[in-house]
Amino acid sequence: MKRVVHAACPHDCPDACGVLITIEDGRATRIQGDPQHPVTRGFLCAKVAKYLDRVYSPERVLYPMRRVAPKGPWNAQSCAPHAGEGARATQVFERISWDEALDEITRRFRSIIAEYGPEAILPYSYGGTLGALNGGSMDRRFFHRMGASQLERTICSSAGEEGLKSVLGIKLGTEPEQFAHSRYIIAWGANIHGNNVHLWPFIAEARRKGAKLVVIDPYRTRTAKCADWYLPINPGTDAALALGLMHMIIDENLFDADYVTRYTVGFEELKARAEQYSPEKVAHWTGISADDIRKLAREYATVRPSVIRVNYGIQRSERGGMSMRAVTMLPCLIGSWKEVGGGLQLSVSEAFGLNSAALKMPELMLKALGRPARIVNMVQLGSALNTLTGPPIQALFVYNSNPAAVCPNHNEVVRGLMRPDLFTVVHEQFFTDTTDYADIVLPATTFFEHKDLQAAYGHYYLQVSNQAMDPLGECRSNVETFRALAERMGLEDECFRESVDAMIDQALDSPNPRLKGITRERLEGDPHVRLNFGQSLGRAALDETTEGGCSQVAGDPFLPFAEGNFATPSGKAEFYSETLKRQGLDPVVAFAPPGESRHGSKAAGFPLELLARKPDNHLNSSFANLPTVREMEPGIGNLEMHPDDAAARGVRDGDRVRAFNPRGEIVLQARVDGTVPPGVVAARLDWARFSPGGGNINVLTSEKLTDMGNAATFYSVSVEVELFRA
Repeated sequence: MKRVVHAACPHDCPDACGVLITIEDGRATRIQGDPQHPVTRGFLCAKVAKYLDRVYSPERVLYPMRRVAPKGPWNAQSCAPHAGEGARATQVFERISWDEALDEITRRFRSIIAEYGPEAILPYSYGGTLGALNGGSMDRRFFHRMGASQLERTICSSAGEEGLKSVLGIKLGTEPEQFAHSRYIIAWGANIHGNNVHLWPFIAEARRKGAKLVVIDPYRTRTAKCADWYLPINPGTDAALALGLMHMIIDENLFDADYVTRYTVGFEELKARAEQYSPEKVAHWTGISADDIRKLAREYATVRPSVIRVNYGIQRSERGGMSMRAVTMLPCLIGSWKEVGGGLQLSVSEAFGLNSAALKMPELMLKALGRPARIVNMVQLGSALNTLTGPPIQALFVYNSNPAAVCPNHNEVVRGLMRPDLFTVVHEQFFTDTTDYADIVLPATTFFEHKDLQAAYGHYYLQVSNQAMDPLGECRSNVETFRALAERMGLEDECFRESVDAMIDQALDSPNPRLKGITRERLEGDPHVRLNFGQSLGRAALDETTEGGCSQVAGDPFLPFAEGNFATPSGKAEFYSETLKRQGLDPVVAFAPPGESRHGSKAAGFPLELLARKPDNHLNSSFANLPTVREMEPGIGNLEMHPDDAAARGVRDGDRVRAFNPRGEIVLQARVDGTVPPGVVAARLDWARFSPGGGNINVLTSEKLTDMGNAATFYSVSVEVELFRA
């Protein structure tokens, strides 16, 4: 028996690929990109192309497990990557039944609630799957109904999203197909080759037609190496560059006066602010010459249509929200939202407008507590576990995340996870850094093994991801795991008995007009459905301004802000924001150097700025344990340095070096090349267990939050580097 099942990749990537899974006699034998999906177009990224290795890995967690040895990291010296993690786990855990696991979790939760109250229990999840159900539905209902602490899920994208929305009011942007019609493309903090690969063919098509690709990034990424013009920028100075560009665009009258007058507010305030950011002044901060700033401004404003693909790298600094706000102003200033192939893309996720409230049911907290539960920021997990009171965290339930690897201030996180009185449950596919501290490990399904609804944040196609095969071993999805826990805890609310199909129906039952006519039944029959945008000016504009008509755009091109229609309080793009003013933030836009930077105030004795980067072929910490994927990341374990910084410290290529600051230290191998500018070093995130010291680059990062969105500041980190002497 052979069949092909349509699914959708749920991993934390803007592409949300349509996937075809071949099943033969109940076993998956092939995975490929859906050739009919307008963005996937028949190919997958290198890591997902190897997904069968993940599904059938001998290291999968297949049964519930209970700890029988003390908590703590595995011996790093004897735990080489992939060297029998499953076998090693049998020395730390014993196999138990689901009934035993659920009984123990229930018993411990009830005991904690009786002594400390339900807010002593903290769920911890983020991004392991972006499926609408397995990312956040039955789990939220369970923790809300129990009255557990709420998790503020801000570790990745919230600062950039808040910056974007402070100008536009909503997370919408240029659809990827339109990039084929652009003539000037800026990839700003966006490594398209590494984490948005399905946008690349559209950019390649544009370049064949004569478009120019400019990359602005402090690290010489794969994408930067392919650029027509690469501009290395100092970390955390993106707002300064954007203000410098606006200075030139306004000073030389290159802005769209009609668009600005009709569809924006606060231009005079912005003009006054931009006057303060001359190219020479901005060059001092950014490391980009004044002449290049002038050239970039003129080209961006006059070579049309021009588009910016900006990614979350620019928001991982102390003032990341303001950085994103500044960049978002640029297409509003030059009116490029009017043009097919113009505008900007960070995230388009709010276009889908699913009924997430029906999935998560936050009102259940009122049933448990009579009020909303307290909120704990996920970035500050170390502090929450070690210092939070009223009540202290006594139980941690981790799913869709690996906090012992991805959380900043790693040493403090581990100190909290090591607490003997902390009861930790981890629902996972593999034995990770976090399971090293778990009391109970529960086996989780992959997307091959459950059904879900899949939106996207890089395109406008909605999909149902169908279950392709039975779960391996005793694996259960997030939905089924929390359904079982609710039953065992005696929660009798009807919502805990709803089927997956019923919850998909609820998610689609939304007032969002873009979902009109899109039902589960339609999605089950049509692998990908484009959101409804109605009539637009896009097709006429496309026919007038590009060669070849509409070949790359399915239906009328979506131009969300061609005639204003911004979702801000004013209904216009807000160069001046009363909302930000009420929050105590600059209502226009401003730049100040990060505290931990060469121009900051807190870097004394630690003169190098660290980029704690994500590997190109992993997704945060996902895929890091798979040998076939890990082989594609030879730079893991390196500290990349500029030759000038290396020479000043007597470091040569290949030397072992110690990177350190007051939060911790890590030993890495120096890679002296041209990937970073002077004053900057870079290292890639890895599982701590694969480092000889048992830590990863997050031993150096801090819990400091961004100016907007309470997000992580992974790129506002200062360190010193010296030769390692054992």
